[in-house]
Amino acid sequence: MIPLKTIEDLINKHSILEKDLSSGKIDKKLFAEKSKEYSDLNEIISDSKKYISFESDKLELEKILNDQNSDKELISMAEKELDDLKLQHEKNEKKLKLFLLPKDEADKKNAIIEIRAGTGGLEASLFAADLFKMYEKVSHKKKWSLELISISKSEAGGLKEVIASIKGTNIYSTLKYESGVHRVQRVPDTETQGRVHTSAATVAVLPEAEEIDLKINDSDLRIDVFRAGGPGGQSVNTTDSAVRITHIPSGISVSQQDEKSQHKNKAKGMKILRARLYELERSRIDQERSKDRKNKIGSGDRSERIRTYNFPQGRVTDHRINLTLHKLEEFLEGEAFDEMIESLTLQAQEESLNYLK
Repeated sequence: MIPLKTIEDLINKHSILEKDLSSGKIDKKLFAEKSKEYSDLNEIISDSKKYISFESDKLELEKILNDQNSDKELISMAEKELDDLKLQHEKNEKKLKLFLLPKDEADKKNAIIEIRAGTGGLEASLFAADLFKMYEKVSHKKKWSLELISISKSEAGGLKEVIASIKGTNIYSTLKYESGVHRVQRVPDTETQGRVHTSAATVAVLPEAEEIDLKINDSDLRIDVFRAGGPGGQSVNTTDSAVRITHIPSGISVSQQDEKSQHKNKAKGMKILRARLYELERSRIDQERSKDRKNKIGSGDRSERIRTYNFPQGRVTDHRINLTLHKLEEFLEGEAFDEMIESLTLQAQEESLNYLK
């Protein structure tokens, strides 16, 4: 049960914000922030007021039920109304608990997505390319902006590794459940006996960190420059434009050579490094806060097998929530992606609520 004082504070805060915003006296820098806060509270203010009035509303109905002078029709109506009231109260309580859960500030951020071919040779690289195309299609449908940061191709159109930045609204909150091992089961084009092969690719989704989120000292960085090389050792250019940035305290190293400009490669490399360091710190804090928590959804554990794409059966299965969608083609086209993400989000919320009990 949520303390009534907590809900009363939400209602009072909403009322104060309403007066402040309508006064026209708020500093322009604060207006957007307060407007967003007011908008968020607006979504639950009606539920908050009903939650507060629940006990008095219930008491009134119970008076009718306990009144010996009440006729049968009135009692029947009161019984139904009381059942509806209790059911609505449970829904309101759940909604308010979700609203009051600690917010992950990273949810609002843009994301950096890294896809790497895993076990399975050429077939794994082809699957990595399929996954990247899927995220490209999802981004296009949602009108997100996807910018390629780094790409390493294999034979036959596959990808050894690809790193991209995705910008839009609440990107990380949508894509964070994609981190982990994605497994594919299908018959490769080169398979003459029709045998199903299993291969895998890893996906890492990191919140894109701004300089304000993370202080990186120049003295903690070692920057090496070298000549970019293409497939088979072929020289891409004749200048030392490729950059390798090593964060000495953590040992994290990032190499970038896609651009012909050393300056551009360094900027892209710093973007990736900042995201990895930010996620490293977030993971450390999260582990300290929840040592006894066994929530696997959205944990970002890249060694965890999270999903299987089975082509012979036309299905995609998420192992964290035991959800199977028999629409693999639609999923890879980005059509059924939201259905999976919504189920994962709901399950993660349920786990968070259970943890609070």
